[in-house]
Amino acid sequence: MGKRKGKKGRTARNARKGINNAEPEEIVKAPHTFVINRGKLGKSANELLMNFRKIMEPFTASHLRVQKANVLKDFIHIAGPLNVTHMVIFTKSPKAMYLRIAKLPHGPTLTFQIKEYSLISDVISSQKKSLMYEKLFEHHPLLVLNNFSGEGMHFKLMTTTFQNMFPSINVNKTNLNTIRRCLLLNYNEDKTIDLRQYAIKVVPTGMSKAVKKLIQSKVPNLSQYQDIGDFLQKSGNLSESEVEMDTPANTVVLSQPISTRGNITAEKSAIRLFEMGPRIKLQLVKIEEGLMSGEVLFHEFIKKTPEEIKAIKAKIKAQKLLKEQRRAQQKKNVEKKKSEASKEDKANDDDNQRAEDLEWYRQEVGEEPDESILPVSKFSKKRKAVGEEYKQRKKVKFSEDVNNKKHVKFQNKTHGKFQGQIKKKENPKRIVKGKRKK
Repeated sequence: MGKRKGKKGRTARNARKGINNAEPEEIVKAPHTFVINRGKLGKSANELLMNFRKIMEPFTASHLRVQKANVLKDFIHIAGPLNVTHMVIFTKSPKAMYLRIAKLPHGPTLTFQIKEYSLISDVISSQKKSLMYEKLFEHHPLLVLNNFSGEGMHFKLMTTTFQNMFPSINVNKTNLNTIRRCLLLNYNEDKTIDLRQYAIKVVPTGMSKAVKKLIQSKVPNLSQYQDIGDFLQKSGNLSESEVEMDTPANTVVLSQPISTRGNITAEKSAIRLFEMGPRIKLQLVKIEEGLMSGEVLFHEFIKKTPEEIKAIKAKIKAQKLLKEQRRAQQKKNVEKKKSEASKEDKANDDDNQRAEDLEWYRQEVGEEPDESILPVSKFSKKRKAVGEEYKQRKKVKFSEDVNNKKHVKFQNKTHGKFQGQIKKKENPKRIVKGKRKK
């Protein structure tokens, strides 16, 4: 059956789709994150890792699989083409669990100790009323940093690292419908950081609870009422769990239309937060200059003297110099092997060409060519000379003496170990009439 006209193959269709559906520049330039583990974590710690991926969505690999054979270089090599800017690594030791945040490709690396944590499932199960749906994770969360105004280099590095992990928000161009989540990082006096994630809900204000319930498409049970006016005028028709007090602290005037019902532009609406989890309590332990290595810029528990810091810097510098020397030597060795291989290939090509010329001359002329007509290449002469050196020496003369012994003479007298007498071999045993005789 012939191919129908006007139909394109799957490859052409997919290529056209890829051209038409190219990612916008905002998504390409947005910071992306890998969340991985090193070593065994355990069941609850693995679930915490998956919860952290939920926080970083949509700019993270939600279904990234980490195998035992993978090393950090594997993730670093593919980070560039995928626009990945940060890597979050979970590790676990017999004493504690750690979280590392590394800026790709050259650092710095911040190491946090996880003091306490609660999973998303634990937080939701403890609430009477929760808010969780899939569209919450279609856009990145709104980052809120509290009490990160202390003095010190580590405060600045922490603040910059957390801010660069999420896309920046332009207040004049941001669509309010894209802000569905909030990530709160609070720095405490005991040098710990509380991480919380909330879902944002906008509800209308300035109306009774009954009207608000009707506007939000929550149809109540009206079987006990003769008229809908009785329902609207009766107070206390909501359960205690649904009663929430709206104060000026969480009331705003909307500048854009919101997709939820009852919210009107330029009217007051209330902002309500529903905790989603996970809850993580962190403490900064160490800051390294490079990617998982290099000079230690800050350490919470270990303090070094100026002499020790100077010795460590000298050691790191010597290691870098040695590494560069090894790379240079390796590069020279590779170039040397390539040049030798090219020379050998050239010699083989010359020999093949000479063999073809010899064969053509024999067929056309009918005799062997003279050396002046087809000279031998220098490479074949060299290999021939090397090959003749290891040829077996020819025997020249045999002589017998009275004692029935043979003497062997060789042309090359340098091989003295082969000179001398060789005993005449005795005749093999013969069998005569079934009997062996010597």
